[in-house]
Amino acid sequence: MNLDRQLANVAERVLEAQSPMKVLAAEDNPVLQSMLRGLLAKWGYEAIIARDGNEAWTALQAEGGPRLAVLDWMMPGLDGVEVCRRVRAQNRESYVYLILLTGRTDSRDLVEGMEAGADDYLTKPFEAHELRVRVRAGRRVLDLQQELLAAQEALRIQATHDHLTGLLNHGAILETLRKELARASRERQPVALLMADLDRFKSVNDTYGHQGGDAVLHEAARRMKSAIRRYDSLGRYGGEEFLFVLPGSGEDDAFALAERIRETVAAGPFTAGGRSFPQTCSIGATHRALPNADDAEALVHEADMALYAAKQAGRNRVTMAGVAV
Repeated sequence: MNLDRQLANVAERVLEAQSPMKVLAAEDNPVLQSMLRGLLAKWGYEAIIARDGNEAWTALQAEGGPRLAVLDWMMPGLDGVEVCRRVRAQNRESYVYLILLTGRTDSRDLVEGMEAGADDYLTKPFEAHELRVRVRAGRRVLDLQQELLAAQEALRIQATHDHLTGLLNHGAILETLRKELARASRERQPVALLMADLDRFKSVNDTYGHQGGDAVLHEAARRMKSAIRRYDSLGRYGGEEFLFVLPGSGEDDAFALAERIRETVAAGPFTAGGRSFPQTCSIGATHRALPNADDAEALVHEADMALYAAKQAGRNRVTMAGVAV
């Protein structure tokens, strides 16, 4: 997936999150339950009704649960204030906007509710119009936060991904390698590293121009990505070189996966400038049975040397570090 597609997905998630918005209404009075359900549906919200505080708490914790809640202060089980406290104690990235319904009018009670984490309150009996305005204000807050999170995610993608191929960029794939080595060191699991290079890529640029070369890089990245496992990581190391981080892989696994990648790249013709032609890659592989957290630089050097050996031996092949060609 290229970078533009990833950014488009971020924008699509923002639109999906905006409508219809789920609103939790927690109220033990059946008459008020029915009224709240009808009002919220009329205003274009998806009403989720909870009959007590325990149901409200369960609904707010559910995957994809409501992010805006109207909570009665006095309910069986957990009261509205306690639900507010629990929600705020989670300190979730996706904010939950909380409105308390209460018959209390003493300022000390209202301060208690707000300090527990409520964003707003409404005293009973309330006017439907006033509830609608307060729910709408909560939605604006949540929509703005969603847009902010989407902007942050877009910036993160741009900072960590290669624009042409959509793969992790040089810095991000090396950071991934360091993290996997630290984890593998703790768990005493093997890690392998592959470095791949497109063979005779300079001639592609010379023959078809840089636009044609970009098309080949994009297609090669797509094929390589399709050949690896879900938990492997792939990045564009630089130019026409690619780096693969393979958690849990020993020497045999690394070699087998490298062969699969090489065969996938060479499986069919590439196209540039309206012409089709074969394209292959060479791969250098190395591994650590019991890695150290600080092995990253050494592994990259070993993979690079193994790649150089594969090129010297005729290209379109896999060479393991330390194995004579």
